[in-house]
Amino acid sequence: MTSGPVIALSPAWPATTLAEATARLTAPGMKFEMEEVAVRGVPTRVWKNTPPSLPWLLTAARAHGERLLTIYEDERVTYEANFRATAALSAHLARAGIGRGDRVAIAMRNLPEWIAAFFAITALGAVAVPLNAWWTGGELAYGLSDSGAKLLIADGERHERLLAHYADLPSVEAVLVARATTPLDGHATRLEEVIGTPHDWSALPDAALPLVDIASDDDATIFYTSGTTGAPKGAVGTHRSILTNILSSGFSAARSYIRRGEVPPEAAPRVALTVIPMFHVTACSAHMMASIATGSTTIFMRRWDTVRAMEIIERERVTLTGGVPTIAWQLLEHPDRDRYDLSSLEAIAYGGAPSAPELVRRIYEEFGALPGNGWGMTETTATVTHHVAEDYLNRPDSAGPPVAVADLKIMDADGTTELPVGEVGELWSKGPMNARAYWNKPEASATTFVDGWVRTGDLARLDEEGFLFVVDRAKDMVIRGGENIYSIEVENVLYAHPAVTDAALVGIPHRTLGEEPAAVVHLAPGERASEAELQQWVRDRLAAFKVPVAIRFSEATLPRNANGKVLKTELRQLFAD
Repeated sequence: MTSGPVIALSPAWPATTLAEATARLTAPGMKFEMEEVAVRGVPTRVWKNTPPSLPWLLTAARAHGERLLTIYEDERVTYEANFRATAALSAHLARAGIGRGDRVAIAMRNLPEWIAAFFAITALGAVAVPLNAWWTGGELAYGLSDSGAKLLIADGERHERLLAHYADLPSVEAVLVARATTPLDGHATRLEEVIGTPHDWSALPDAALPLVDIASDDDATIFYTSGTTGAPKGAVGTHRSILTNILSSGFSAARSYIRRGEVPPEAAPRVALTVIPMFHVTACSAHMMASIATGSTTIFMRRWDTVRAMEIIERERVTLTGGVPTIAWQLLEHPDRDRYDLSSLEAIAYGGAPSAPELVRRIYEEFGALPGNGWGMTETTATVTHHVAEDYLNRPDSAGPPVAVADLKIMDADGTTELPVGEVGELWSKGPMNARAYWNKPEASATTFVDGWVRTGDLARLDEEGFLFVVDRAKDMVIRGGENIYSIEVENVLYAHPAVTDAALVGIPHRTLGEEPAAVVHLAPGERASEAELQQWVRDRLAAFKVPVAIRFSEATLPRNANGKVLKTELRQLFAD
């Protein structure tokens, strides 16, 4: 059985306008009531009931008790067990000298330890620095050096990648390693010596979190993104930034009920199969915060496997999955889908990559589940718009309307003229979810973060009702299955090859991943290099998802306009079928 009964959609939809739905939900005394506060000196609408800090949320969530927080293979961690592990780890970090404002990095795959580490760090007023677990050792070392991390919590695989780099990272005073498979030496300690394995957490002593006075606008996170300069930039988020998504998610869901003419139900625990990495704001903020607030269960997989995912959905009665469109496509098109009972699925939500209107329709028709999408970025700590249910089915090419605390505007290239409805320009976004700045990059911060607004670099338009349509990216970037690949980073690696004198990276369409990276290179006279050789050259220096899937060779230097910019539209034609 592949799906349950198709969720009935009201023929009278919409029963109310977006504005009317928002007014009802945000009225005084309602759960989604708003107020205006000064955030870094800028008057900003915020959810009045947003939790004040991450340790406040963790302590409140302890009330979920024996409900399961995470499932990973045979490890089933309850909310109570997670709290005990987090409290123990936080106390250990405090004894190690970690305090307010110190940066502590996390470099590991999706594991129960990731959540405990994140909350243990932020409970001290320290700043959690989630690093991309797909990065090479050199890329991880850059993140540690750039952030000035004082301590690293890593899994065994990431620790092994960094062994050759620790000597060049004097700021890293200690390393805690989870699930190490080789002997540790130097300043590394097994995390299990501090808190045991997840199987042991429920037996840890009952202890409170350290008492630290934390304000909503104190720094909490540094999530790394990349820019057109090629160097990753750390977007500094606050406790308010990351916790805003709890009510943003709830508001969007409630708005869909109001639009349908129904009374929104109280938030209930869900079971989510989460396959997007926790080092992304989508998983950490948009998913994890709301999940913990509602007492929901998050299931991790070591790696994505469609058959294994369907087995988990059937066995654990998963109600929500997704992450990027790739996941939905693979579930829809797997030849063995009919062998599994996927009827528990209520929603398949994703973001971070373009999705085809066909996918929206098929999720609803074949799974009986409601599709969900949205728009956000690292600099906005994920969610700014949400697109769900009938609104998404009726506008499948939109990213949805903004949540009530967010403002969007479309600006001309001059950065001062706001464009009218329907015109395409640069998308600017404002709201309490915005990061405050880039870490130690004042010039880049001044360009991107302007009077409470984030200049996104996306080219977009808004329609009469405020629905967002992203039409292109002003920033030179390829998005492969939700992973950002900045062209200049790959181009610089290709340029470093002794045979290459000209190079450009472009995105080519891919049905399930959205797009993939491909390169065009021009070799120096008399030099030779094969496609495989150049792909290996990139693979040795960058994460695997950044390696061009195809490389074409141009006999002439690459075409450029009068300003010297490569005409990538012409280059994409080289990869047309």
